[in-house]
Order: sequence, then structure tokens, then C-alpha cells
Amino acid sequence: MNIVITGRPGVGKSTVFLRVITHLKERGEVLTGFRTPEVREGGIRVGFKIVDLNTGEEAWLAKRNADSTVRVGSYGVLVSEASELIRKSLETALKTRSIVGIDEIGPMELKIPVFKPLLLRILEKETVKILVVHERLSDKEILSRLENAAWYEITESNRDKAPSTIIEELEKRLRNY
Repeated sequence: MNIVITGRPGVGKSTVFLRVITHLKERGEVLTGFRTPEVREGGIRVGFKIVDLNTGEEAWLAKRNADSTVRVGSYGVLVSEASELIRKSLETALKTRSIVGIDEIGPMELKIPVFKPLLLRILEKETVKILVVHERLSDKEILSRLENAAWYEITESNRDKAPSTIIEELEKRLRNY
């Protein structure tokens, strides 16, 4: 079962994801995967970290003006640092019976060479997956594996209710899981 959260940048997709994940943890569910919160200094976004949902371990994904040949906009993608955490996090997800959460499947994450092959394996795994998908994701291989997912487009008008809507759907499905 795949739950996909999408919407335009800045609309609250990661906040919705975090609320759903927090609810599942409070309920005692085992979660694997990662989230990519933005990092701000003095109110200005300076980059993104990767945080393992199971262990809390974190690493840099991308930083503004970082010395990196791999770039997404003004951010340098820190491939070596991010690769290790993504690999460990997603390999754990493949080995355990857990709910897998990934925030997000987007341009920065896809710059990390280990990400897509592990993601494709996870998308084939029989487990509940909660995925934040960048609104302009065009990767046909990934999208084809999400055709039967429950898609939730987050907007300003539904973002406050979206977590409870998704949680209700998950509760129904988890009872039969």
C-alpha cells in the first residue's frame, strides 16, 4: 500500500508527513526511511538534512553554496555524506517489517546514486509506504510503480485536515495488514 503526498513547494507536504509519522510512532508502529527537513539560520534556509526515521541519525543532504560539483539550484548536494545515511536507512527498511516513510522523492535525493535503486526495491516491497513526491517528478520508472497509490495533493485549503484524512485511511488499511 502506497500513500503519496504531493503538492507545490512550501505548501506543507513535509509537515503533513511529519504529523502522520508522529501519529504512527505514538501508536507503536515500527518506522524506517528518512525525512529531509530544511535547515534555517537567522530565518534563511541554508540547506537540508536527512534524518533517519528509526534511529534519528542525521547527515547533510545539501547546503547553500556548498563546495560540490552536484548542484540543485543554489544548493550543493553532499553526495558522500548523504549516501551513507540513505543506504543504511533504506537497507534497514528492506530488511525489516516496518512502515516505510520517505520525505522526499525529488531532484536532490535523486542526485544521490544509491537512492533510486534502493527506492525501486522498496516500491516493490509488500509493506505500507508513505512517500512525499516532488510535484514535478518525471521519472517514469518511479511513477509507474506509484500508479495504484493513494495520492493526496496538499494545498493551503486542505493541509490542516490532510494529516487526519491520511491517518484515517491508514488506520483502515493497517487493520487489514
